[in-house]
Amino acid sequence: MSDLDPTDPDVNAYAYLTSIVVPRPIAWVSTLSAEGAGNLAPHSFFTVVCADPPIVAFASIGRKDTLRNVLETREFTVSMATEPLMEHVNDTSAPFDHGVDEAEQVGLSMAPSARVAPPRVAESPAALECRLHSTVDLGSSVLVLGEVVSIHVDDAVVADRYPDFARMAPVARLGGPLWSLPGEVVSRQRPQSPDDVAAR
Repeated sequence: MSDLDPTDPDVNAYAYLTSIVVPRPIAWVSTLSAEGAGNLAPHSFFTVVCADPPIVAFASIGRKDTLRNVLETREFTVSMATEPLMEHVNDTSAPFDHGVDEAEQVGLSMAPSARVAPPRVAESPAALECRLHSTVDLGSSVLVLGEVVSIHVDDAVVADRYPDFARMAPVARLGGPLWSLPGEVVSRQRPQSPDDVAAR
């Protein structure tokens, strides 16, 4: 087994990390500039970090339009990236010029949000409206934390009150150009005591 130093210039730490930390859900982030120009971009460094208050986080690798807009307006939305929309998600990662609306360029419809100005992807089955909580400068990336102020879920993907994985069909990022498609789902009850583990 190799023992690699991530600070070694001959070691591509980004390639190793994005190949090991998999699969990664995708935050399809919609923002508006201070002038009102739309921006839509996928970010695969994304997760939930708090339930009360509800907070999600994504990392901007470099200072791109998404980060600039969030800092200017303090609002954004996160739409779910799904298998039927995968090509659109990928296309919105293209390096469009500043001020160009990616959703318009790739033929997506945007729906108005309830509590924030940036719209959400109308074709996506679920979306989160967020207001900026804080940012953390981490070097080559900036961590953006957003408090969720509204949740949108299409009734067609709901089962037993909550969004259903199979119906949503989310996609995720792997290393390099690889993506993960929805696959088999299994269920495991969390142990309620050490005795539950010992019993196995």
